[in-house]
Amino acid sequence: MSNSLYETLGVSEKATGDEIKKAYRRLARKYHPDINKDPGAEDKFKEINAAYEILSDEKKRAQYDRHGDAMFGGQNFHDFASSSGMGNLDEILKNIFGGGFSASASGFGGFSSRGGFSGFRQTGGFGGFGDEEDMDSRAKVTIPFDVAVKGGEHSINFNGENIKIKIPNGINDGEKLRIKGKGNGGRGDLILTVNIAPSDEYERDGDDLYKDVLIPLKTMMFGGKIDVKTPKKDVTIKIAENSKSGQKIRLKGYGVQNRKSGIFGDLYLRARVSLPDVNALDGELAELMKQKLPEA
Repeated sequence: MSNSLYETLGVSEKATGDEIKKAYRRLARKYHPDINKDPGAEDKFKEINAAYEILSDEKKRAQYDRHGDAMFGGQNFHDFASSSGMGNLDEILKNIFGGGFSASASGFGGFSSRGGFSGFRQTGGFGGFGDEEDMDSRAKVTIPFDVAVKGGEHSINFNGENIKIKIPNGINDGEKLRIKGKGNGGRGDLILTVNIAPSDEYERDGDDLYKDVLIPLKTMMFGGKIDVKTPKKDVTIKIAENSKSGQKIRLKGYGVQNRKSGIFGDLYLRARVSLPDVNALDGELAELMKQKLPEA
């Protein structure tokens, strides 16, 4: 069972109340919008507040420990918050956990009016896990590899309706997205399980990408430069003399951006030798190579 609220504060599921408070204060200072002007800092601050509001309350924490991220429709809390839109976070959490929520619990105050996560429609499947009818619908969607890496819009057809969905950058295969108001009869939400289509160009391992690059024999032997296309931009890299086929070249920060940390993974290029067509070589050169090149 996934428990992403603990990940939001960077603590273990066995953390004490003091450890949770200490982690919260450290992160709240780091992401406070009056201090941190980076894009996304304010949303991160709201997530931290929400996680602390739940985990610092014994009853709410016990409820979350029993059900985990099932309380967010199976999504991790970050994606749940993002896909729910911006609005009144206090009201959303009140609907899910019951009882009162106060943004002032953060010790900073004044942020509930800046928006939390709006328009979340509380229907069956949440609200204390009662006996209400589950009005949410569930489906699977396959998205292109490049959209999963860089994020963007993707259209699906569900129950005869064309729906545009926003894909967050760096989404992983199997993650879930919640589409507000698109569930049964328009009353519940549509919960999509994301499948990522394979790429002909890249392989992905977490936040890192791998790609084969063909390099001319001459460049592999004597060194030189080649142009390479990456998800970020086209780059020119230097190839060392006597490079070997299968050798990896690391491009730091050219991989997938982690949504939680904001840090980019790396792109690893695997060198593959591009051999020339012997029939296209100068006859004398081909004969000389045949005579002089070593057998092994």
